[in-house]
Amino acid sequence: MNTTGLIFPTNRVADVERCFLDVLKGLYPEEEIRSFFLMLCDAFLGWDKVAYLLHRSETINQSDLLRFHWALEDLKRHRPIQHIVGYTDFCDCHIGVNENVLIPRPETEEMVGYLAVRCVPAQGNYMEVSEQRAAFRVLDLCTGSGCIAIALKKKMPWCSVTAVDISADALDMAKKNAVDNGADVEFIQGDVLSGGWQSAVGGLWNLIVSNPPYITESEKASMQANVLDYEPSQALFVPDDDPLLFYMSIAAFARQRLSESGLLAMEINERFGQETLQMLRDYGFSAELHKDFRGKDRFVTASLLSR
Repeated sequence: MNTTGLIFPTNRVADVERCFLDVLKGLYPEEEIRSFFLMLCDAFLGWDKVAYLLHRSETINQSDLLRFHWALEDLKRHRPIQHIVGYTDFCDCHIGVNENVLIPRPETEEMVGYLAVRCVPAQGNYMEVSEQRAAFRVLDLCTGSGCIAIALKKKMPWCSVTAVDISADALDMAKKNAVDNGADVEFIQGDVLSGGWQSAVGGLWNLIVSNPPYITESEKASMQANVLDYEPSQALFVPDDDPLLFYMSIAAFARQRLSESGLLAMEINERFGQETLQMLRDYGFSAELHKDFRGKDRFVTASLLSR
């Protein structure tokens, strides 16, 4: 019997889930809808997958039912599930997200995992390795939610990490994420395309990493509404006639401020892998292209040949 006054036939969890599957059919694949519902159960009820399976025949109160109702309405409008619950998981970190930051992607996790292994000091004399660790400096440019900087700090707690972004609102979210994840990261506001911020990040850096804007304006037509309508365009798009402008700015900075044995790593637009490699070589780097789990060109790493 429907006593809820909402779209759901009853306030039984299994019936609420069935309503999600029926209403969202055709908008999302069925498995994705089920995944959304599990995320909502975790966020609204504190149930993990096991708890959900144990309690799905139970009923929920009117207040929680209303939260599911508005979540369903949001999903119909293609609002990202991460915005609805307010967070996403990234490299074992709990990263808060909103309309001011990009939602971290699994492809970026791959880059972070690679760097965490690549940048561990080589085995050797204990004191030498300890000194290398203590002196290791990481700079994350275009940090957004802070996910890369925070994840690297958690994976390599001995290093010092600084992160830069142009958006004050994004930095507010990044700072909160750092506190919530117990990561000591310094945040600086600055435009990577100008030089004003560079004096605040003095010295040489062992690792410079970035996931800058790289989607060309002409690619908008093929993008989904959950990205176009809800994620910050400033963090996404670059002009069609200058798709590598952030990469050139970062390469020019790294040319002067990367340590002799340091590493530059940048996530890229798969369309411009070879062009990015050539640009880095023109700037005096030895560069390598890496594919993601889908087999697409996803990030580059580079080291200085000479200064």
